[in-house]
Amino acid sequence: MAVESKGKSMPGQVVLVLQGGGALGAYQLGVYAAMQEAGAEPDWVIGTSIGALNGAIIAGNPPQHRLARLRQFWQQMEQHAELFPGMPRAFANALTITQGIPAFFEPNPASWWNPAAKVGVESASYYRTEPLRRTLEALVDFDYLNNGGPRLTVGAVNARNGAMRYFDTRKEKLNVSHLIASGALPPAFPAMRIDGEPYWDGGIYSNTPIEAVLDDEPRRDSVIFSVQLWNPDGREPQSMLDVLEKHKEVQYASRVANIEQQRRMHRLRHVIRELAAQLPREAMAQKAVRELASWGCGTQMHIVMLKAPRLNSEDHTKDIDFSAQGIENRWRAGYEDTRRAFAAAPWNAPVDPIEGIALHAGF
Repeated sequence: MAVESKGKSMPGQVVLVLQGGGALGAYQLGVYAAMQEAGAEPDWVIGTSIGALNGAIIAGNPPQHRLARLRQFWQQMEQHAELFPGMPRAFANALTITQGIPAFFEPNPASWWNPAAKVGVESASYYRTEPLRRTLEALVDFDYLNNGGPRLTVGAVNARNGAMRYFDTRKEKLNVSHLIASGALPPAFPAMRIDGEPYWDGGIYSNTPIEAVLDDEPRRDSVIFSVQLWNPDGREPQSMLDVLEKHKEVQYASRVANIEQQRRMHRLRHVIRELAAQLPREAMAQKAVRELASWGCGTQMHIVMLKAPRLNSEDHTKDIDFSAQGIENRWRAGYEDTRRAFAAAPWNAPVDPIEGIALHAGF
């Protein structure tokens, strides 16, 4: 399937993969704005945590409303900007921690005063997320999402057994609880119960769920925009604050080893396909041989790596920096990075027929 982007064909379905990262998710707003400007609306959106929320607003609205709804969401996330313009970031972050964000979460006093109380997994958290439910219900058209909108997949972890689960509109109808579950990062936010099971933020298991594309059945040629909010840049931490920041970067960043493993698996699929093509017709007539050959695959994947830059003003609290300036800086960075990616259009380069996956980065 080719996707037209301002007169240029993209070689496959357009997939948008969105990491979790709290306030850093404003970068994803800029990424989508540049994609829409280029005429490349996603066919499939996959998200975890804040990526699931942004992704649901994109997939859960017609194209003409998506950007406005995303902007509305992030305007509601701005912390106390209208009350104290120009306040120091540390003060704004302190207000976020102590008071919450009116459209997102509010303190859960019981957990602060008695953390040992047996209140149950759905109440064992520092904050409550009822405000987020109201916000999402106003910004996501669930009828559109579940009936003809782009495919949406959100990841969550079972809080009872630690198993990862992907909720997918191609397989089931999603509602606001699925989105909140994907962003229920413990111990800040409570687990969300779905089908009788409690779920937490999928980012604690896989914060860049690109495997959902590469393990999909049936696979399709794809241009995958992998939007990464956490970016270990190779610098050694020099202070305790540096250590705190680096710890988060490493914990939630995309795992290079995981991507390499996926590349090897996809290469093996291509090798099987090539070997099967060399077999005589009599061999392929055998059921057992056909079953083995079915493991082969010829899909071509372009993975466009968009990494949020480290801004000069950031520190280990950047994921709770919901200041107006922080949000503005991040969405502009996402917009500029993605515009450069479209100018380069690396997906037009050929892919090694044996490898099947091409990685593109450095925009």
